[in-house]
Amino acid sequence: MLEFPEVLRLIEDRSAAFRAAIASAPDLDVQVPTCPDWTLRDLAQHLGDGRRRQAAIVAAGPGAEPPARTDPKGAPTAPRDREALDSWLAESTELMLDAMREAGPDRGCWTWWGRSQAPETSGAVARHQIQEIAVHTYDVQLTQGAAQPLPTDVAVEGVDEFLTTVSATTVPWPFKPATIDLHATEGRSWRLTLGADGVRCDDLAADAEPGDLAMRGAASELVLYFYARLPLDGLETTGDTEPMEQLADWDPNA
Repeated sequence: MLEFPEVLRLIEDRSAAFRAAIASAPDLDVQVPTCPDWTLRDLAQHLGDGRRRQAAIVAAGPGAEPPARTDPKGAPTAPRDREALDSWLAESTELMLDAMREAGPDRGCWTWWGRSQAPETSGAVARHQIQEIAVHTYDVQLTQGAAQPLPTDVAVEGVDEFLTTVSATTVPWPFKPATIDLHATEGRSWRLTLGADGVRCDDLAADAEPGDLAMRGAASELVLYFYARLPLDGLETTGDTEPMEQLADWDPNA
């Protein structure tokens, strides 16, 4: 895992990239292919609102429930003026970063992943925010026909973060037990173990026997697959792909 200051730096970096992509878009009212219910303007509104929401959650500290949502009618609306929109997005990010700096990485706060391997802390929230912003930056770039891979440091961190926060759970796996090995071309490998105890993520030992499925690709490709931006057949796979397809469709909190 990255150190907390580096996590905050990557949030700033990806937020700047998102703003730059929005600023360069000729038309903010075009549909986003990977978020078909949204235009680019909607996506900017979502990102700004979401960071302000996370700022409130982190600032509230430990709690069984998240702070009450702002009434949509009273929520700040993303400005239509381009310069004002850029300032509003920058302010949204800074509000969240200020709350995270004030809290530090180890302070507890509400999260939606209570049964995963990720801790319920502001540091874990910050780590997840990198991926949220990075993937939506990809969405904006894709809409303009200029999609770029996620930066290597963001993507490698993103594979580990997704597997421990989103995939891992103590909810019993309802299908046939399986092991899934994931290999990033950058040199990291992970194993997901799916069984009666839930889904567990661990670093893959160099001498481990092959799992039921092996998936290989650049870390950026893996993250974009996790977030349904790339299809499974865009990765190199060996073995039975059914467990990963089941995992992608399974909601352990349903």
